[in-house]
Amino acid sequence: MRFPTLVLSLICMVFTAGAASAERRVAFVVGNGTYKHVAALPNPSIDAKAMAGALRNVGFEVVEGSNLTRDKMTEKLLDFGKKAQGADVAVFFYAGHGIAVGGTNYLLPIDADIKSEMDVKLGAAINIDLTLDQTMSDAKVKLVLLDACRDNPFAAKIKSNAPSTRSVSVQTGLAEMKSGEGTLIAFATGPGQTALDGKEGGNSPFTRALLANLTQPGVELQQAMTKVRAQVQEETNKGQLPWGNTNLTGAVYLNGAPAPAAPGSAPAVAAAAPGSDVELEFWRSIKDSSKPEELNAYVAQYPNGQFKSLALARIASLESKPDNATRNLTTGIDPATFKDEANQTTEDQIGLDKGQRRDVQRRLNGLGFDTKMSGTFDAPTRAVITRWQAARGYPKSGYLNRLQHKALLTEIVAAAPTASSSDEEKPRRRANSGGGGGQPQPQPQRQHSGGGGPDPAGAGRFIGGVVGGMLR
Repeated sequence: MRFPTLVLSLICMVFTAGAASAERRVAFVVGNGTYKHVAALPNPSIDAKAMAGALRNVGFEVVEGSNLTRDKMTEKLLDFGKKAQGADVAVFFYAGHGIAVGGTNYLLPIDADIKSEMDVKLGAAINIDLTLDQTMSDAKVKLVLLDACRDNPFAAKIKSNAPSTRSVSVQTGLAEMKSGEGTLIAFATGPGQTALDGKEGGNSPFTRALLANLTQPGVELQQAMTKVRAQVQEETNKGQLPWGNTNLTGAVYLNGAPAPAAPGSAPAVAAAAPGSDVELEFWRSIKDSSKPEELNAYVAQYPNGQFKSLALARIASLESKPDNATRNLTTGIDPATFKDEANQTTEDQIGLDKGQRRDVQRRLNGLGFDTKMSGTFDAPTRAVITRWQAARGYPKSGYLNRLQHKALLTEIVAAAPTASSSDEEKPRRRANSGGGGGQPQPQPQRQHSGGGGPDPAGAGRFIGGVVGGMLR
């Protein structure tokens, strides 16, 4: 009976449309390009205008602005914050300059003239975390789109005016942000990366992909963002991959959910196929990438994806690959050290006594791989050995072989810890115990120099600490 089926479908469609129209949807859309103190950007105002139109077409009330000063941006944000209270969906879109200082992201009004870190923190720039918390925290679903991952035009000034007593962290692009419940955050590219502006008079690659996919009828939000990533990567010849962080708790549709299937049909297979195709397309676009953040984007988007194990394996391989600084530390090492596996048997063959094990732990500490100097290779020490192996490009196992042990001893000759064996420790302890109730003798200060004297420059510890710290 086709007539009842048709009636049921129409009723469902009317109900869905009514529910969508009842939703309160609010958006903040701003593009800043005509900066007064740095070079202008060609696309942001065009991007903002196009995004505002697209969101209005699917029922959003849009607070819109282009080329805003600090005061004007504040006015728009206050208006948006009032409208977003209790909204079902709130969207925050910004195109223009953004900077990351000390791990915090800031948006730049067109009148920003930043000479130091103090200028940033005293209000010349707009703190993104604080802004989102103050304007969107009451909305049920929050979508943050930041087309602001460009080179920091004030980086040189900020660094040059930093106090001599400390360094200021000013990174390329924007820093990673965590999403709260019901939030999706999307960047034009990965953390610390820079995004392309696009051709003058047109849209940036990221905004163009958002416009093509975000408001497609019946397309779920996270599927749309997967298509955005694939499109941007293809357009930029793998030069840019949008990155995101999501904590949504359900499906979100900006232009209506798909119509329910008619009774008696088998929609499950048909519904699963588009998701599988999208996942496959995404995986193909990043499977050969040399950037861990791109592979992490796949894992974040598909925590149970069919290629998750391959992605994790490639991430581990990329993160363990030693850089040039590490290779310089291992210059002159027997090439077999980079190939020969180590295990419990190979370590037993070295014949390390407790004092020699303690010496290994001291040397690892001197290189910045912190571990207790107990003379016992327990689980924490095994983990530290694994990190040291990864840093040097040796096979990772947590155990040593003769070549790796020799390499460790050679690596820190210029600033080696004082060697210690069981025989050396015993008389020292006897001396400390003191016979006849005498006072214990003060211990001589331990030095970290192979020559028995102090190492004033601390060169070995500094170099080792830098390389070791990066891999913790």
